[in-house]
Amino acid sequence: MIIFDEEKRIFHISTLSSSYVIRLNGEYIIEHLYYGRKLSNLIGLSDYEDTFVPAFSAIDDEYRQQRISTDFVLQEYAFYGSSDLRKPSFHAVYTDGSRITKMKFVSYKIYEGKPGLSGLPSTYIEDDSEADTLEILFKDELTGLELTYVYTAFSQFDAITRSVKARNTGMFNINIKEIMSCNVDFPRDDFDFIHLPGAWCRERHIERKSLISGRTHIESRRGSSSHHHSPFFALVDKTTTETQGEVYGFSFVYSGNFEAGAEVDSYGNTRAYMGINSFDFNWLLEKEEEFTTPEVVMVYSANGIGEMSRTYHKLYRTRLARGSYKDKERPVLINNWEATYMNFTEEKIIDIAKNAAKVGIEMLVLDDGWFGKRNDSTSSLGDWFSNKEKLPDGISGLAKKVNNLGLKFGLWFEPEMISPDSELYRTHPDWCLHVEGRNRSRCRNQLILDLSREEVCDYIVDSLCKNLESAPISYVKWDMNRNMSEIGSASLPPERQAEVAHRYVLGLYDILERITQKFPDVLFEGCSGGGGRFDAGMMYYFSQYWTSDDSDAVERMYIQHGTSLVMPASFMSAHVSAVPNHQVGRITSFETRGNIASCGQFGYEIDITKMTDEELQQMKLQIERYMQIRDIVHKGNMYRIMSPFDGNQCVWQFVSEDKKKVVVCCGSVNAKPEQQGKTIKLRGLNPQSKYKVLETNQVYSGDVLMNYGMLLKPQKDFSAELFTFEEI
Repeated sequence: MIIFDEEKRIFHISTLSSSYVIRLNGEYIIEHLYYGRKLSNLIGLSDYEDTFVPAFSAIDDEYRQQRISTDFVLQEYAFYGSSDLRKPSFHAVYTDGSRITKMKFVSYKIYEGKPGLSGLPSTYIEDDSEADTLEILFKDELTGLELTYVYTAFSQFDAITRSVKARNTGMFNINIKEIMSCNVDFPRDDFDFIHLPGAWCRERHIERKSLISGRTHIESRRGSSSHHHSPFFALVDKTTTETQGEVYGFSFVYSGNFEAGAEVDSYGNTRAYMGINSFDFNWLLEKEEEFTTPEVVMVYSANGIGEMSRTYHKLYRTRLARGSYKDKERPVLINNWEATYMNFTEEKIIDIAKNAAKVGIEMLVLDDGWFGKRNDSTSSLGDWFSNKEKLPDGISGLAKKVNNLGLKFGLWFEPEMISPDSELYRTHPDWCLHVEGRNRSRCRNQLILDLSREEVCDYIVDSLCKNLESAPISYVKWDMNRNMSEIGSASLPPERQAEVAHRYVLGLYDILERITQKFPDVLFEGCSGGGGRFDAGMMYYFSQYWTSDDSDAVERMYIQHGTSLVMPASFMSAHVSAVPNHQVGRITSFETRGNIASCGQFGYEIDITKMTDEELQQMKLQIERYMQIRDIVHKGNMYRIMSPFDGNQCVWQFVSEDKKKVVVCCGSVNAKPEQQGKTIKLRGLNPQSKYKVLETNQVYSGDVLMNYGMLLKPQKDFSAELFTFEEI
């Protein structure tokens, strides 16, 4: 609900159990008053007026009588060039070379519903009653720049979305240097900062640290959201845990360069911010043109980090993800990559499919190496036609043969890339990102197609559509295996070269929108070097995403645990791979690998043709068990009971919405001598209900499980156990 108090000029934006309060102070300032637990009324909230002006702080003539300096005021959106010398939300260069922006309030509107964002992914609603939206219009009278601040409050989630629209109504062009999607000023600095740093194969590890004076900053300048920093952070109380304390979460629905963080000023205030990275960014806004920022989803929790996570999980699973697989059970698949890499024949793939069908696997996915003259990483990206030497009957023939064995068929693509050794490159050498006169840096022997160009986007769409129309393909694995370098476009003028990175992302979104809409029944899975570009923007188009190239069960305890801070298990692809693990060389049991992978979208990346009859029987039982729990993992509420970052063990719990079914995964890194069993307290159960552990036939009351706990016996090195509970 959103209410405007005309007399006090206060906007009260409220969600299920949170309030966000801002005020128009004069004609030029939107003041931030409050964000936190839901307020029943606002009596007294705005009565206190602080006339403190820091030494050496300038005061605009407009506010001299009131003694207000924007260098101290808690603002909703801050501009470079005037008296606020903290990190700005907006910075532009105008035709006369000036960099000063002064926005005056024009109007506001409040309405039921939630608008989409042109060309960008965003959360959505299925009925207008699910949300209210506030738009506040400001204008710079000197330059004609208009900014509209867009807020949406969900009625059934403690979530508020933020975005900004810029429009040039003036006579001259405007160069936007910086435009954040959100800015929140807090009158305190005693927060901890939680974020998810990492690298390839160790993505989204949890780091928590105290804010210090100055900026605590995360970003990506790699052309994508990246393995290195996830576009998410949270500000939490010092005493906040999984189950108690205040949390403010910020998640960016964007897949390109971003920046986010918190700046603590000299007076104990904290400015949180998130948006497109201003580094190497410029947007030329011509007359009557508009620019829309990606969406930030802010989630407040008064009851700990776990509640924040469950809010993000349900919101993203039900109101960000789309397509026929949003609520549908995903097939158990086997991917040939680690079994064969690019060295395969049709006979080998069919052999894998035959064995997979026997144990209950539902889909076979053919990975890299099926197209052009692709036998290694040196050629053929961009040439999306079947390699007839490997596949005499092409993809169409292979897919039909796999279907005849009772399996669905999936196919790997890396559509955004081009190999210098390819027919496409020889025909269109200027289609890649490059700067004339400079070397073209290769990574994995490949270059990146310039998705800022319409003809390149059309080529990708046409190429994929031809393949998807020619064969019964039920699944697409969409890979993207390098960061950007030499970011330039042959089709853009000099003054627009700093737009390329963002235009690339917009081009990618356009491609994905066209393809996913044309093939709504295909399951699309993203894979950007594993867990790179694992962000909310991609979830809008892809039902699931390869969580990391590291499929080692122990490493996955850390990766999946950190990922779950903001992303639901329904988005996390997780596979059982061969041992010794191909990334870290570790040997873990088949049971351990299966149990950890069962806490995501389950599959195999293993040479099934080399498995013994005993191992195949174990696989069959593993699949049967997963099929019994996958709906709970997909749609249930997740509780992180123990963190691998805090000790030796990792415990996750999934509870169905009706609280009748429960799945608990208990993982251990290293065994300890003379170690007694531990009780682990479960959460989110019905205290009056009785629950039976199907593996042991033990019966507990919900009350006992949540307040005393269940006994977990000492575990071995690199082990994981799975327990399923049912209400009786």
